[in-house]
Amino acid sequence: MPDRTASLTGLHRFALLTAAATLVLIAAGGLVTSTESGLSVPDWPTTYGQNMFTFPPSKWVGGIRFEHGHRLIASLVGLLTVVLAVWLARSEPRRWVVRLGWAALAAVVAQGILGGITVLFLLPLAVSVAHACLAQAFFCLTVVLATVTASSWRAGRSVEASGLRRAAAVAVTVIFAQLLVGAVMRHAKAGLAIPDFPLSLGRVVPPWTGFPVAIAFAHRVGALLVAVAVLLVVREAFRSKRGDLRRAALIPLLLLVVQVALGAATVLTGKAVAVTTAHVATGALLLGATLSLGVRGLRAPRLRLIADEAPAVARGGAAPRPAGKVGTGWE
Repeated sequence: MPDRTASLTGLHRFALLTAAATLVLIAAGGLVTSTESGLSVPDWPTTYGQNMFTFPPSKWVGGIRFEHGHRLIASLVGLLTVVLAVWLARSEPRRWVVRLGWAALAAVVAQGILGGITVLFLLPLAVSVAHACLAQAFFCLTVVLATVTASSWRAGRSVEASGLRRAAAVAVTVIFAQLLVGAVMRHAKAGLAIPDFPLSLGRVVPPWTGFPVAIAFAHRVGALLVAVAVLLVVREAFRSKRGDLRRAALIPLLLLVVQVALGAATVLTGKAVAVTTAHVATGALLLGATLSLGVRGLRAPRLRLIADEAPAVARGGAAPRPAGKVGTGWE
């Protein structure tokens, strides 16, 4: 039993490492876009005709270091995902978690292929946007795996559907849609189509002057929708009376504030590279934190009394029966 427990603990830590590496990869991809380095290495899977793993660092100059670095980080994430999927298949007793691991592996392979197509076809908008969105979807898979492999999630009990999980599902959908709009805006080079903030071309609603303005304004409207959705998730977390969810809800709340500030700074600094890249990475982190909070809401701690159960136990009564049933599929 100790060996099995140690193995599962190691598996959880490795899943966390994979999710963290994926976030770094998304930031590296954002850096490539921010510096317009996507075609600095015009061939794929080689780098200027050489094996990318042996391409000499002395030639990492200009935009090459961003694009080539992005490829190396992507390769590392791919390797981590292979190890994670195999480890899950060998050690994880829950079949649905194993299937998630294989889905993550399929997603990272597809992501690598999309990245190559993006380069070989000279950054077509549709493929570039698909590449960006698949990166976010893959990150979501790694976040879920990191969440459900935690010992606290394994030892918890299933609970019935709640307002928190419904709010989190809506928020994740809204954030993902916002990231999609942001990807279209970045790859269409429309990030400064509206160069002022908080107004839009001097108005609350800008005049219609073409697609760049429309997509930039849609991104600003999306930011308001994301703010509302995340605040509703935080409200539901504090209504749950669970200390673990209340503490976890502070993370997306803080990230929301940071992300709004970064969005404004992106415009006001004329898309400064560091600010724009941080904006991309924080958007992914907000998505992952909100998703993780919703997934955590599927389980409640077994050994820790929930606040609304405590009075009955204090009076000598038995704690209420778990709302969920054992063997619901989340066990």
